[in-house]
Amino acid sequence: MTKVNAKPADIQHAHAVVWIDHLTAKIFPMGQAGVGEVVVHAHPSSSHLHHKANTIGSGRTEEDKSFLPKVAESLRFCRDVLIVGPGTEKAALLQYLQDNRKDLAATQLHAEAADHPTDREIIALGRRRFGLD
Repeated sequence: MTKVNAKPADIQHAHAVVWIDHLTAKIFPMGQAGVGEVVVHAHPSSSHLHHKANTIGSGRTEEDKSFLPKVAESLRFCRDVLIVGPGTEKAALLQYLQDNRKDLAATQLHAEAADHPTDREIIALGRRRFGLD
């Protein structure tokens, strides 16, 4: 694998698996030549999704508005993307890519629920999905 936090331009593969939650996105670009790894971190106002009870507001902390664009930038060379992870962040990324990557058809974007698999399990899932076994 390539170095963590590699520049997106350093990794150019046709396929990618993204594991994402509200704090981190692990991106595994892959192809016949191998697998890369890029990690993108969100910088929200708090590491907790909800703030204290009995306070004014919705109860949710403010999200990092640059998180999804950074993840999408890391996927700019990928033509087929599988998004996995717990919670709703995978759906948010899927919607962001559908809205901002008009070059990707609906058949090239996939989302599946996955709690907290290991990096090896994420890569194996992608290899099976993209027929790279």
